[in-house]
Amino acid sequence: MRAIQITEFGGPEVLRPVELPDPVAKPGQLLIDVAAVGVNYADTHSVEDSYLSRSTLPMVPGGEVVGRTADGRRVVALTATGGYAEKAVAWENMATEVPDEVSDGAALALVVQGLTAWHLLRTAGRMAPGETVVVHAAAGGTGSLAVQLARRFGAGRIIATASSKEKRDLALELGADVAVEAEAEGLKERLVEANGGAKVDLVLEMTGGPVFDASLAALAPFGRLVTYGMASRTEPRPVAAGKLMAHSTAVVGFWLMHCMGKPALHAEPMAELLHMVAAGELNPLVGEAYPMSEAARAHTELRARRTTGKLVLDPRR
Repeated sequence: MRAIQITEFGGPEVLRPVELPDPVAKPGQLLIDVAAVGVNYADTHSVEDSYLSRSTLPMVPGGEVVGRTADGRRVVALTATGGYAEKAVAWENMATEVPDEVSDGAALALVVQGLTAWHLLRTAGRMAPGETVVVHAAAGGTGSLAVQLARRFGAGRIIATASSKEKRDLALELGADVAVEAEAEGLKERLVEANGGAKVDLVLEMTGGPVFDASLAALAPFGRLVTYGMASRTEPRPVAAGKLMAHSTAVVGFWLMHCMGKPALHAEPMAELLHMVAAGELNPLVGEAYPMSEAARAHTELRARRTTGKLVLDPRR
């Protein structure tokens, strides 16, 4: 089969097309003929071995595939690795059947980013109706879904951040009340101004560094910052317990892997998200579909923030 493999850690340049033997499913696993592969920001960390879970070499990256099983079922699945290939294996409890009304790209947008957005708001952020929610990177895969879900879940005000006017306009189209520049300098002041002079209740943050710092400073009493990424690859300033107590604020970490294998945290939200998409109530943004042979270009553009929505690799090209 055709696949993308890395034999050394590094940037996009280490992603190389190769021919490999077909994978073999173990008991409890499904062999999937892959129709489309999802590109997730975590993939860029796995390739350079900077993710929360360590990578081993050689490795076929990728954890999101949609395709057909041997018995003809169309499924979207999470794989530990091995997604950037024409065939992949996944544990049966990590695969979900996809309704005919849901496209491959939309299904891929839900399996990590959709579930993440759902849990950021529901599980980690505990959003209450009427609260002000800040969504960073609001035109990205997770952010674009978080804006829509926050509106659906009853947020009182949604403040989006994005790096360009085009992306901010898109966030407004998706349901944000206001969209502001994502640059760290002056961010706290922009968020407060966008909320009518008041601090905010919930921030979904995946950049790290000074963006994290400014977002934490923008929290109202009992506000929560949920951190779920480190796109800048820069650590924020250490958070002092005394400062949290003084402002009655909280920092919550979230990693989707802790939801896997738990039906109430995986299968049930996934079914809800697929139903919303099939019913036209949720619109996952599907970005460019790259030939699988151009996986390195997809990583380069994703890291440079030149992309919008869910990126897909086509294993047939």
